[in-house]
Amino acid sequence: MTHTIQPNNPETTPAPETSDAPAAGAAAPAGTSLSGALNGAVAKASAAVPAALKRRVPKYSDLAPLMQFKKPEFSRAAKLQRASTIWELRDMAKRRTPQAPFDYTDGAAEAEITLRRAREAFLDIEFRPGILRNVSSIDLSTDILGKPSRLPVGIAPTGFTRMMQSEGEYAGSQAAEAAGIPYTLSTMGTASIEDVAAAAPNGRNWFQLYLWTDRDRSLELIERAAKAGNDTLMVTVDTAVAGARLRDVRNGMTIPPALTIKTVLDASYRPAWWFNFLTHEPLTFASLSRYTGTVADLINSMFDPTLTFQDLDWLRETWKGKLVVKGIQTVDDARKVVDHGADGVVLSNHGGRQLDRAPIPFHLLPDVKEAFTRDNSDAAIILDTGIMSGADIIAALALGADFTLIGRAYLYGLMAGGRAGVDRAIQILEKDMTRTLALLGVSKLSELTPDHVRILGR
Repeated sequence: MTHTIQPNNPETTPAPETSDAPAAGAAAPAGTSLSGALNGAVAKASAAVPAALKRRVPKYSDLAPLMQFKKPEFSRAAKLQRASTIWELRDMAKRRTPQAPFDYTDGAAEAEITLRRAREAFLDIEFRPGILRNVSSIDLSTDILGKPSRLPVGIAPTGFTRMMQSEGEYAGSQAAEAAGIPYTLSTMGTASIEDVAAAAPNGRNWFQLYLWTDRDRSLELIERAAKAGNDTLMVTVDTAVAGARLRDVRNGMTIPPALTIKTVLDASYRPAWWFNFLTHEPLTFASLSRYTGTVADLINSMFDPTLTFQDLDWLRETWKGKLVVKGIQTVDDARKVVDHGADGVVLSNHGGRQLDRAPIPFHLLPDVKEAFTRDNSDAAIILDTGIMSGADIIAALALGADFTLIGRAYLYGLMAGGRAGVDRAIQILEKDMTRTLALLGVSKLSELTPDHVRILGR
C-alpha cells in the first residue's frame, strides 16, 4: 500500500493537536447526528476568523478613496513623461519617423553584429553593491577635459540630425545646455557651427571633425569652430571609407529624402514628420551648404583614406583647445594618439556603423585604463557605443571611463518628441544613474571602482 506524504512548509509552525473535532473515522458523540457535528465545526471555524476577514457588502465611504479616476492624457508631452526607458522612447520614435531616417539611426553595418555585441556587453555584467552606506545624497557631477559637467555623459556627434526630426541639432544643443553637459556638433550635422552656438550660447559646445584631403577646407572649419567658442575638437579616425550600412542601401537613403512611391506611402501614416520637414528650411551642413545624393556618396566624399599620425601632429599644432581622437579600438592606438598630442580618446567603433565584428569599447576599456595608468597618463578616456541606460554609464565609469557619450539614445528622444524628447532621454538616464549609484552604496562617482562590476564569463 502506498502512502502519500505532503511536505511541510519549513517557515510555518505545525498547529497543536486538539480534541475539539472528532478524529477521522471516529463516531460522533452519542445523541449527535453527523450533520450536527459538521455544523458545529463550521460555527467554531467561523468564530475563529478575525472580523477584518469576514465578507461584507462594501460601503461607499470605503470605496470613495479608491475611485480616483484620472482624465486620460494623449498629448505628446504626457506620452514622453510616461516613457521610463530609452527603449520606450525608441518605440515612440519608430512610430513617428519614416523608415529611412529611423533606420539610419537605428541600424549599423552589414549584419549589425558589432552593435548587437556592444549592447550585450552591458547586459553581461554583474553589479556588486555595498551595503550600510549613506546614500541620502547622490552627486553625479564630474570634470571632463578641464571643465565641469553636471552629469558624466555628453551628446555624441551625429550626422543629418535634422533629417531625424526638424529641430535636430538645435534641440540637442539646447537640451545639453539645460542639463549642464557637453554637446558635440558633427561635421555632417545639419546646422552650421555658428547657428548651433547661437542656439545654446551658454552651453559647452564641442566640434567633431572629419579631416578632408583639402586641408584648407579643414582649416576653415577648425577656425570657425574656435571662433564660435567650441573648446574641444573631436577628430574621428575610424572612417577610411564608409561602412556597408545595408538598411540605408535597401531604403535608398538620400539627402534630402526622395519622394518616391515608397516614401509617400510611408508618409501617409506619419504626416507630422513630413509636415515639419517640408515647412522648415532645407537641410544645411556644418561643412557645405547643400548636397543632393546618396548618404554613402556623401560620406565617401568627406572621408580621407590617406590619414596618418602625421596628420594628427598637424592638427595638434593647428588647434589650440582640447583635442580628442574618436574611433580608438586598440590599446596601442590609444597610447599612440596620446603620444601625438591628444588630450583624450573616445573608445568607439562608430556605433557599429563602420567595421562589423569590430572590438567592443566596453570590453576594451579596462585594458586602456590599465595602459594609461602604467604610462602615468592623465588623458581622458571617453566611451560610446551601446549605451541605453544610466546603469550602462555607471558600469563604464566603474571600469575606468572618465566620461561617456550617447548618440542613438538621444536621437530616439529627438524623434519621439523634439527638444522635449531629448530632455526626457537625459532625465531617464539621470534617474537611472542616481538609482544605480544608491543601490551600489555609492554617493559620488569618485567612489566607483572596478570592484563594483564584474564582466560575466571573464
